[in-house]
Amino acid sequence: MNGFLKDLTMKKFYYNEEQQSYDAIVVGTGISGGWAAKELCENGLKTLVLERGRMVRHIEDYPTAYKDPWDLPNGGKPTQEDLKKQPKQNRTGYTTNAVSALWFVNDLEHPYNEIKRFDWMRGYHVGGRSIMWGRHSYRWSDIDFTANQREGIAVDWPV
Repeated sequence: MNGFLKDLTMKKFYYNEEQQSYDAIVVGTGISGGWAAKELCENGLKTLVLERGRMVRHIEDYPTAYKDPWDLPNGGKPTQEDLKKQPKQNRTGYTTNAVSALWFVNDLEHPYNEIKRFDWMRGYHVGGRSIMWGRHSYRWSDIDFTANQREGIAVDWPV
């Protein structure tokens, strides 16, 4: 077992003995993948969860959570050197500030080609984009899916 796994406090949750087969395989630990894995496991299925990113430990892996801009170098704004590493991630205006940058990929290490502009904000870690969104992800109701028609401004969602 490698050093990373030895450091985990809940080894049974993160690592089980190798299986010959699984009832289900879940790719990604974002909201959907994490919830699917939970439900599958609770219903007795042998489930393999694959995640390409790092483990995120609650509280200790949020180094900027309780910092104000004045507590950070340069008021939390990215340096020119930072921007060179994340030119595409910087398009949103928030992904490269000191509070958020640790959750987003380095574009030089994880490039993608564009024929036309496409803002693909990515981070590789347990928890997926829910972590990147400040751990906020709101559930939509039926009202949200019919709002365009009710308000006469656009086409409704095809659901």
